[in-house]
Amino acid sequence: MEQLHLVLQSALAEIQTINTFHDLEQLKARYVGKNGMITAFMQKLKDLSPDERKAFGATVNQVKSEFESVLGNKRQQLIDNELNQKLSSETIDVTLPGRGTQSGSLHPVTLTLNRLVAIFGSLGFTVADGPEIETDYYNFKALNIPDDHPARAMQDTFYTESGNVLRTHTSPIQVRYAERSTPPIKIVAPGRVFRVDMDATHSPMFHQMELLWIDKGISFANLKAIIIEFMRTFFEDDSLQVRFRASFFPFTEPSAEVDIYFAKTGKWLEVGGCGMVHPEVLKYMKIDCCEYSGFAFGFGIDRLAMLKFGITDLRLMFDNDLDFLRQFKGC
Repeated sequence: MEQLHLVLQSALAEIQTINTFHDLEQLKARYVGKNGMITAFMQKLKDLSPDERKAFGATVNQVKSEFESVLGNKRQQLIDNELNQKLSSETIDVTLPGRGTQSGSLHPVTLTLNRLVAIFGSLGFTVADGPEIETDYYNFKALNIPDDHPARAMQDTFYTESGNVLRTHTSPIQVRYAERSTPPIKIVAPGRVFRVDMDATHSPMFHQMELLWIDKGISFANLKAIIIEFMRTFFEDDSLQVRFRASFFPFTEPSAEVDIYFAKTGKWLEVGGCGMVHPEVLKYMKIDCCEYSGFAFGFGIDRLAMLKFGITDLRLMFDNDLDFLRQFKGC
């Protein structure tokens, strides 16, 4: 017992001389570690009689508890000292001027999308939406895309394990909307689309908007008028030249590519595809193709944003470079 108390007195005295956490942990190990001096007394219990073992064990536990209590107090004292040193060395001068903050800005794609919705809204179109994970029916079949069409190939389309696809265009929104509506139908369908492609002008995920107008007496003349008005309004150029080149799309007939002329470069640039809604697609929409007609127009929102803001690499749109994005503040 006397030896045990001498060990405790020595330990308590030594604790008072400790100034670092490292030394404190070393001291703890010397006294209550696996081979510690106080721990050694616990190992002597096996050599005592039952009556002696009970009394001696209680004394050892009491000594150990007193040691750990003082050790804990010392640890808290070191923590408090360290905190006080930090506070004194890291004093903040509240009289200094603030560093200032920078306000954020909308992404160029968002700016472009908002402008598109506003323009088409002024022309009487409403916004429609749909799922990004589509069935083969809505993404292909209901749009008159045959089973052997190249767009169905794995190198162009992302397929899920269930056989669905990440939509390759926003045209499925048109079919879904038309199924539950009756003409006149006048919508724009913006959204993210996905294709297996990646370079300076293509991304595996990009943004597209499609236009659909179905009513009695809708003709290609209506299509041309809407597109020309939209392009000139968007680029703020009343003399902008727009041309239509004959093309082919499974879901429109007749079909055309839409080009605009850039005076700065002296070149024509394709910006989208359009055409009169194919009678087969109208049937999938559950609309009488003998009574109603319509047109559709699809284009890339990212491409228009690049043209509007003079961006040369599509990948800049998705790199999240703050220096790049800050350029569009106030646009």
